[in-house]
Amino acid sequence: MPQLKIISYNLNGIRSALTKGLADWIKATAYDVYLFQEIKADRADIPVEIFEDLGYVYHAWNSAEKKGYSGVGIISRIPLDAVHFGMGIPKYDKEGRVLEAKIGALTIINTYFPSGSSGEERQAVKMEFLGDYLPWINQKKYTLGNLLVCGDYNICHKEIDIHDPKGNKKNSGFLPEEREWMTDFFNSGFIDTFRHINPDPHHYSWWSYRFNSRDKNKGWRIDYHAVSENLKDNIVDAAILPDAKHSDHCPVYLELSI
Repeated sequence: MPQLKIISYNLNGIRSALTKGLADWIKATAYDVYLFQEIKADRADIPVEIFEDLGYVYHAWNSAEKKGYSGVGIISRIPLDAVHFGMGIPKYDKEGRVLEAKIGALTIINTYFPSGSSGEERQAVKMEFLGDYLPWINQKKYTLGNLLVCGDYNICHKEIDIHDPKGNKKNSGFLPEEREWMTDFFNSGFIDTFRHINPDPHHYSWWSYRFNSRDKNKGWRIDYHAVSENLKDNIVDAAILPDAKHSDHCPVYLELSI
């Protein structure tokens, strides 16, 4: 059975990541599909020829209306079918948070979930987004079947997913109501692919730029590949790749048989 190798990666600015060697890393790893979040660039400002020269001639981008903010993208060696932009909810879609594409029988939904770390106003937006996202994604699962929901969720699910659970229990990204949402999401019929493969602690996908956090591995696991339960037996491998350093996040990897 063919196997699809997929990366999800919050780049914290695609142009910045390219200056830090992103293209060389993609050339070296040569996975089938790369899904990016927080590209922080308009479509016209993304040097797509760099990716096309590496063989990723299929690509799609959903940029935010606000300059230098949010945005998601996908590059692929394999043709993309049925590409859709956004959720159909303007207040989220103007921020460029969702990009959907089909590869064969698999539907990929690349999502950059809002962060609430800047204050109460954005935390309220985040919780509203979560409330709207769950029924929307479950309807997608019901109608489309084979679903991969990947991206930066901006939430650590369990204590094992964060370096200091006690110290962060009142911080956005590890609030009880956010963690409860993650539980509801997985209980609604999705598999946390990394935890399906790896039950061990100290695996994180984001580190603060402050206090030498990355070198000390004081991080958070907030980037996920979640698949619909019917794909559970199709999970071949899942991993976090902390040695890739083009962002304050690192890539998360998934291999599926399809």
